[in-house]
Amino acid sequence: MPDRKPIESWLTDMDGVLIHEGVPIPGADAFLKKLRESGRPFLVLTNNSIYTPRDLHARLRRMGLEVPIENIWTSALATAKFLDDQRPGGSAYVIGEAGLTTALHDIGYILTDHEPDYVVLGETRTYSFEAMTKAVRLINGGARFICTNPDETGPSTEGPLPATGAVAALITKATGKQPYFAGKPNPLMMRTGLNAIGAHSESSAMIGDRMDTDVLAGIEAGMQTFLVLTGLTAPEQVENFPYRPSQIVDSIADLVDRI
Repeated sequence: MPDRKPIESWLTDMDGVLIHEGVPIPGADAFLKKLRESGRPFLVLTNNSIYTPRDLHARLRRMGLEVPIENIWTSALATAKFLDDQRPGGSAYVIGEAGLTTALHDIGYILTDHEPDYVVLGETRTYSFEAMTKAVRLINGGARFICTNPDETGPSTEGPLPATGAVAALITKATGKQPYFAGKPNPLMMRTGLNAIGAHSESSAMIGDRMDTDVLAGIEAGMQTFLVLTGLTAPEQVENFPYRPSQIVDSIADLVDRI
């Protein structure tokens, strides 16, 4: 492998890397503590657009994990940054929760169902048939279709739940229009995150538990990548992909000494 610059900044996925079903993964607290003490730039990323960074900060703190609000980067924030770059001061019809609506409000977007520039689809606890019908009609009427992330299912204690990608497929089938996905594996989410903390891809690393989102996004953003085996991708599945992470480790605990 070619020589890489020393790792000066870290990006890490949340579910499957730091926590699993609401419980911290052993080593997560030590990893975050060392990052905070080192002063190195870092971000905790999630494709879930339901929660604001403030919400996630509080949820992680209840689990015993301390992550400052400014070190949390969500697909909702990446989506808002993308829309602000594309069409500042625009308008959107939004299907989603506070994480997404707050991010769009914060960039000055108007949320409306009257001739919006965009239909923006994110995660929500209750997908409304009425809202999906309105989205289909607005897209057919000329609104551009944007999604926070392509994840087809999300985790829950009872099992997988339909997520943004699955609902996006329904809307695509009804409209014939493919959405633009702002979240992982789109390297846009990584690049906007790196810009937010003043970091450079050549000296940054991405830690994730999924080959098809975390590792792929890290590779395409030009970062070193670490796959942990505490989440969705099993060791025997790695060879099914045409790309590889820089390194495979058992868990986040194995990376504490790398900081």
